[in-house]
Amino acid sequence: MTENEQLLTRVADKARNTRPWGWTSLPEPVDAATVARAEAALGFRLPPLLADLYLRIGDGGFGPEYGLLPLLDSPPAGEPAAVTQYLANREHARKDPDWPWPEGVLPISHWGCAMYACVDCRGPEPTVLLFEPNADDADHAWYVDAPSLAHWLRAWIDGTGWYEEMNEELEMAPWADFRIRTTATPAP
Repeated sequence: MTENEQLLTRVADKARNTRPWGWTSLPEPVDAATVARAEAALGFRLPPLLADLYLRIGDGGFGPEYGLLPLLDSPPAGEPAAVTQYLANREHARKDPDWPWPEGVLPISHWGCAMYACVDCRGPEPTVLLFEPNADDADHAWYVDAPSLAHWLRAWIDGTGWYEEMNEELEMAPWADFRIRTTATPAP
């Protein structure tokens, strides 16, 4: 069994036994056609581990705090789906250039207070970023939450994430690539 297979098994076990706020049950997984529709709407592919979470565990409804957002449909708690939120963030960034949203950075989980855990789907490793806009400055709103989606999932399973009461003092590094990823010349 590969490392990702072992991780997916652990995530599935925890997902079956815990409910994030606003979720009454674990939604059924999506099918491959739904992932393909999501990728077509986004304009980029999901990292394999993220796609596997949706294909094998559930369409959101598990994970830390408010849990993983569903891929295309709104969850019971009323949050927009990941694809909808990404497209809205990109559109808002076009209207407000002081708050650019990096291409390929998909919000996957809401923390409340407009904060999101996001996966960098364009990076060599699917880094998990924290978008924390309450600093009132886009340059100080992005942090590296975990070096990879696998690390982020393990932190949730093991109870070692920054959001855990005993770990609230953990410091996150700013995302150094934010300005690089938001000032690149757009493709024609």
